[in-house]
Amino acid sequence: MQLFTIGVNHTTAPIAIRENVAFNNENLPQALEDLTRHNVSEVAILSTCNRTEIYVQSIRPEIVIDWLANYHKLEANKLLPYTYTLSSHEAVKHAFRVASGLDSMVLGEAQILGQFKQSVKIAQDVGTLGTMLHKLFQRTFEVAKEVRTNTDIGGSSISMAAAAVKLAQRIFGDLSAQSVLFIGAGEMIELCADHFAAQKPKKITVANRTLERGEQLAEKIRSQGLNMQAILLNDLPERFHEFDIVITSTASQLPMVGLGMVERAIKLRKHRPMFMVDLAVPRDIEPEVSALDDVFLYTVDDLAQVVSEGIGNRQEAAVNAELIVNARVEHFMQWLKQREAVPTIKALRDQIDAVRQAELEKALKLLQKGEAPEKALEHLSNALTNKFLHSPSHVLNNAQGDAHAHMEHLVKQLFQLKE
Repeated sequence: MQLFTIGVNHTTAPIAIRENVAFNNENLPQALEDLTRHNVSEVAILSTCNRTEIYVQSIRPEIVIDWLANYHKLEANKLLPYTYTLSSHEAVKHAFRVASGLDSMVLGEAQILGQFKQSVKIAQDVGTLGTMLHKLFQRTFEVAKEVRTNTDIGGSSISMAAAAVKLAQRIFGDLSAQSVLFIGAGEMIELCADHFAAQKPKKITVANRTLERGEQLAEKIRSQGLNMQAILLNDLPERFHEFDIVITSTASQLPMVGLGMVERAIKLRKHRPMFMVDLAVPRDIEPEVSALDDVFLYTVDDLAQVVSEGIGNRQEAAVNAELIVNARVEHFMQWLKQREAVPTIKALRDQIDAVRQAELEKALKLLQKGEAPEKALEHLSNALTNKFLHSPSHVLNNAQGDAHAHMEHLVKQLFQLKE
């Protein structure tokens, strides 16, 4: 069993591929349990809009790739060109970089750490984490905290939410006359709501599957002195035309906004433009919507082109962050090597203890026969010395040439002999 990371992300796969291998938190436990039935001893799955990654202990990574394709009803050979496989040292380094925001579409973004922790908690609750992955993720989160504390990796204002506001301003200019709709009420929508609320738009509305969760977000925005209404997703078809700006990010496996709904809204709006940002993977808005003349539709991949200001400062901070990551990777690999030596150390101790027990019984028998304690102890110490030194002496005496020199060096190291 080896440590592997198998995945696709925003640098290796377009959104059309990423959305087909995405998991949501509801189906993640079942997926984890299913994967453990395929020659896998430990596993955790991280799935966000920009990546799906499987951290696993397995015999071969191909097992995991085949499972991922089969689980999502895809052909493995069509998925393979977009996947990456990292093992051992590289897998550890990758985990540290991802949690630290060094591998994100937006350099240094902080949201990934919370998503990572949530994924690990789900795996822990399901029971698919063992000693290896538990230690890896414990170190991963420690490294991410160290990077955040000791560098300015998250100092500049760069985020998907900020990029969405900038794009909206390019189209509408001042946003104070616009009506904004948020579809979903998760963490990403909360971030976007904060950014758009700062622009003091005319009206803000959140549509969510449950009114209670939507009201929680609305109340947060209302506490800032702004008017925000919560509605149900079922209300969208009748209300959609009211909004100039639509930001969506749900965990739905099917589109929430279809072409027909948008076409009807544009007609009712008398072709006034609509600006939409789809931050979901899988996508919440049908891709065909982008072909409409009066709609400006952007996906997470499109927003990457906008995220540029402040990147210089974060890149400078990233240099220091990479140094921290590299140092911590070496520490973890040292722990890993020590762990790999545990079976050998145990076998050595068991063998030595067996010799000790056998010689101790012989010494006790001598005492029972009336032998003087001094003689019994002398016999015991000589026997132990001869037995313990027999194997290394035999190997050293029979080694030849370079092997002898190498073995002699090892013996001096093992027994801490002076050169």
